Amino acid sequence: MANREELAIIRGARAGRSDSQLALGRLYLFGSNGLPKSLPTALHWLDRAAQQGCTEAWQLIGNHIPLELAQQSPQPVSRWYERAYDGGLVRAGLVYAQLVLEAREASMAPQQRAKALRALEDAGRAGFAQAQWLLAREHGVDLPDTRPGKGGSGEDAARSGQRWLREAADSGVAPAQFALLEQDWKAGDHAAYLARALPLARAMAGSDAARDGSCARLAPDEVTLLSRCARLVAGAAVAHDVAPGELHAFWELAAAEQDRHAQFSLGLWCARMRVDGKRIDAGGGAANFKKAVRWLVLAGEQGLAEAWYALSRIYIKPEYSQRNVVEAQRYLERAAEMGHRDAQLECGNAAWRARRENESNDVRAVFWLQKAAVQACPKAAAALRKIAPRTPEAWPGLAPLLAGHDLSAHPLLAARLELALVFGLSRAETLLLDVKQADQGHCLVVDIRASYGRSRRRLVLVETAQERQLLDRAAELFDSVDCGPGGSEGNYRQRLYRLRTLLPEAEGAGGDLDYGIAA
Repeated sequence: MANREELAIIRGARAGRSDSQLALGRLYLFGSNGLPKSLPTALHWLDRAAQQGCTEAWQLIGNHIPLELAQQSPQPVSRWYERAYDGGLVRAGLVYAQLVLEAREASMAPQQRAKALRALEDAGRAGFAQAQWLLAREHGVDLPDTRPGKGGSGEDAARSGQRWLREAADSGVAPAQFALLEQDWKAGDHAAYLARALPLARAMAGSDAARDGSCARLAPDEVTLLSRCARLVAGAAVAHDVAPGELHAFWELAAAEQDRHAQFSLGLWCARMRVDGKRIDAGGGAANFKKAVRWLVLAGEQGLAEAWYALSRIYIKPEYSQRNVVEAQRYLERAAEMGHRDAQLECGNAAWRARRENESNDVRAVFWLQKAAVQACPKAAAALRKIAPRTPEAWPGLAPLLAGHDLSAHPLLAARLELALVFGLSRAETLLLDVKQADQGHCLVVDIRASYGRSRRRLVLVETAQERQLLDRAAELFDSVDCGPGGSEGNYRQRLYRLRTLLPEAEGAGGDLDYGIAA
């Protein structure tokens, strides 16, 4: 409760006396026996005293009122911080710069912005870490929250920004530290990353809260740091002095915060194996497949294809009590669908081996092998050359045969001959192929055995965009045409007669005999 003297000050302040307003503001700023400490109330009275020209009032505001409270003030107070900065108060200059630089560009005069930057530089040189961090942002350092249109340009601005960023990081500003780490990671300088990140990771893992499991959720940047440190250490790509227990702690902390890479690594560690299923010595002890499956499922559900592939390896292990080949195949296909190269190769090989059970499995095999070959898998490329080879000489002399002939009046025959030229079809395949059924998207199924007993089913890869466009045009052309024996194209002999009539030179050039072809 206010005493008699403080009540007199309150009455004077309400009456508009600047000395009483200053005195009341000071009482609320530091607190007294009768009045509690209240920074918002202190700012209210000091602002009113400053408006009447009281120098000490804006000095108190500049020295003691924090940025957060100044931002919430219903009255604009940046001018008091500016005056306090002009009077030599560096801390007031820092708050003034923050208030100005956070204002809208339209309301900021160029000289006001220049003065705010000078205030920031003074605060940065005085050792204020927040000022160093803001200067790094203002100079255009590549940071996640850097605002567009800010800072200088050119090499000088970039060097200045990097200098302030490093000073802020050395002063312990967490965002600056994580920004530097992100730069090292993107640049591929893993040694520099680990040298800077390892002490931070050890501090997180060694805290009392982390040890007893009562720690609050980590920030995303902290989780990423732990996960990346663990990956660099486990990969042994960079020299380190991390004990296995520390590495495991990094994994557990990051995995508990839903980092998929940490969950994946922890799952492999629990299974005592590599991603391809081969056993490793992970410090002794038996594999715990139950825990491994739990962590790998969590990682897979977050989009990590390697996790599904590792699960497929676990489910075919004889020592796993829940061994299930069907489940293993399901996880393998899931990894392949997400782009895992080894899973695609294995799915392709498995489909090829199963072609006797279902003839169409060869199409599925080519589909997966093509996916793996695109990712530079030599085994997949070799398998494709064996499964679906090109036979350019199936119809010898076709290209010179077509030269100088206009077949535009017979679009169906012209389309068949173009397909034969591009995909290496024989004369019988050219005339009998059901284009709509043969097109499988990624390959062409050439199968005329129902009409030509001497033929064999074979696959031809669709390898280029031009080949795909050609097939699309042909499919559109044949879409409304009945290609059966009683259709508009006629049977094989009628098509062959039309070919011989239009291209007499084709009589002996096809290499096909009429034997075995159904009329």
